[in-house]
Amino acid sequence: MATSGEKTPLPVEPRPSKPQRPLWREVLQTVVLAFVLALLIRTFVLESFQVKGHSMLPTLTTGDRVLVDKLLYRIEGPHTGEIVVFQSPVKKNQIWIKRVIGVPGDTVKIVAGQVYINGHRYAEPFVHLNYRYNYGPVTVTPGHLFVLGDNRTNSYDSRYFGLLAEWRVQGDAFVVWWPPKAIGGI
Repeated sequence: MATSGEKTPLPVEPRPSKPQRPLWREVLQTVVLAFVLALLIRTFVLESFQVKGHSMLPTLTTGDRVLVDKLLYRIEGPHTGEIVVFQSPVKKNQIWIKRVIGVPGDTVKIVAGQVYINGHRYAEPFVHLNYRYNYGPVTVTPGHLFVLGDNRTNSYDSRYFGLLAEWRVQGDAFVVWWPPKAIGGI
């Protein structure tokens, strides 16, 4: 019998237990989810590419692995000086890497190996082996870019294949993550 002030405890009904899923099903769901997330990240956000060739020396060397930002590039668009990874306009199924020199509306001219953008000399401390040549002027049309390799003596770039269609660009390379001696921002 309950005295005044004391409450009678209510009977507690046991909860029905949830049937436990088999371990194989949990593992399968986790693997599928991880695969889908990795695919989405690789497709829309971030991807790793390996540099092949000498066109970006001394900035990048053969074997360097770079991370490419796909998301921010699509939001902000290309900027002069960025290093971009793109589908080759010349060779199917090849991915190339070059530096953006001219964006839509820019007029690019090369005089005695020196790059001028809209009449102003573009400082290129990353170009070490330059030879004297002339090119242009060329005005970059909407939806296109003018790209050059840093190793101008050994780069097949916009001087040869013309303006690069922006839809070919996969993203902006922003860091070298391998090999360990080369790790750092680009």
